[in-house]
Amino acid sequence: MAATLIALVWANSPWAEGYFHLWETELSFGLSTAPITGSIHHWINDGLMAVFFLLVGLEIKRELLVGELSNPRQALLPIAAAAGGMLLPALLYALVNAGGEGAAGWGIPMATDIAFSLGVLTLLGSRVPAAVKVFLAALAIVDDMGAVLVIALFYSTGIDTTALAGAGVLALALLAMNRWKVQSITPYVLVGMLLWAALLSSGIHATIAGVLLALAVPSNTPIDAAQFSTAARGHLDEFDRAETGDLSVLTSKGQQEALSALQVASAQVHAPLLRLEHALHGVVGYAIMPLFAFANAGVAIAGVGALADRVALGVVAGLLIGKPAGVMLFSWIAVKLGWAELPAGTSWRAIFGVAWLAGIGFTMSLFVGGLALGETALYDAAKIGILAGSAVAGLIGWRVLSRIPQPN
Repeated sequence: MAATLIALVWANSPWAEGYFHLWETELSFGLSTAPITGSIHHWINDGLMAVFFLLVGLEIKRELLVGELSNPRQALLPIAAAAGGMLLPALLYALVNAGGEGAAGWGIPMATDIAFSLGVLTLLGSRVPAAVKVFLAALAIVDDMGAVLVIALFYSTGIDTTALAGAGVLALALLAMNRWKVQSITPYVLVGMLLWAALLSSGIHATIAGVLLALAVPSNTPIDAAQFSTAARGHLDEFDRAETGDLSVLTSKGQQEALSALQVASAQVHAPLLRLEHALHGVVGYAIMPLFAFANAGVAIAGVGALADRVALGVVAGLLIGKPAGVMLFSWIAVKLGWAELPAGTSWRAIFGVAWLAGIGFTMSLFVGGLALGETALYDAAKIGILAGSAVAGLIGWRVLSRIPQPN
């Protein structure tokens, strides 16, 4: 939020030219004989955001394996809600912009920013039941799946078949490492970087490499919980037996060996998927996302009249009408038909509040907007719509959820 505010203030200040010029600065990486050159804006949106999508992919995979999406009946409600929250906003935007220059931006209001939406719930503390937070997280993750598919299928252009074939070989190599139960994260990351470069050359958006890498990172472990418990207790017993009396591990070789063995066992029971996800949370949350917001949220606001642009209106309509209406309608249909049921401890009022929070598009909406409209005046109009729509949706969602009666 702070990065967004700074970007907006700078972009509308007397020093605005410096803001826009900064992101166009060219940087080169790679071999001197074949460097990859691009603007800072390009490296953030195509490079660093691949790491963001890697984290998204890891979260999706975990949810499918052991989270809310692993149980078909539990998963049906957030899946239905997400489907409605993607289809209706896209339809509304398409209707507003039919035949216009901004028609390609129909994917902009489809996405939900999981970090911002869950952040609003966090501000409400214990007033919001845990089941509501889980429902919103599952909805946003399904939403992210849809966004990834939209990017891959509709916002990739000029396909280079040779580079795409190379990317396919690298993707197969990742799957082979998973099949061979390679537990070290390093080989996956190295092949993932090559996959990113291949996709960048192929025309498929390079951030998809992050999702493909996430799907290949193993979720299995060499030992299970019971084996770890037995091994850990044995190593702790060895640690106690090796005590020399001075309570200093430094003087006891036996204790040092027991600690090393315990460390190995801990690594063996901790799935690579979880290790990588935990390692990325801080980097993505406190570096990549703020930097992305700083580089993309800055737009020169020419006045309130900017919201009258068809692109801005389409985005606002999608986020403030399509999102809540789609989430509520499809959730109601799923429950009415008996396909799903409301999570324990929730109510339709809580779902209504979540439906509004789903209208916080921000990060994903800005990202899709850049792909759909390019660096044009249309994208600037989309930014205004995204910022206005997301802010209003967040405030209404917060207000609705803050008035939910507390349990006795």
